[in-house]
Amino acid sequence: MTVNVGTIDRIIRGIVGLVLLALPFVSGFALFNSTLATVISVVLGVVMLGVAATRSCPIYSVLGVHTSKA
Repeated sequence: MTVNVGTIDRIIRGIVGLVLLALPFVSGFALFNSTLATVISVVLGVVMLGVAATRSCPIYSVLGVHTSKA
């Protein structure tokens, strides 16, 4: 895997991932009474945290985007 996610991008993805993971369980929003919305939020949160941890985004690879200096 090539590193194509920069530091700022990585931090933002990590924060968004954590928020998406926590939102269905602590927010109390009516939207998350639906199982589908909860599953989508959790899956997207895990993906965002995974990309932040590995510093490699498959979509960036396909599009040829690099936000990292390396």
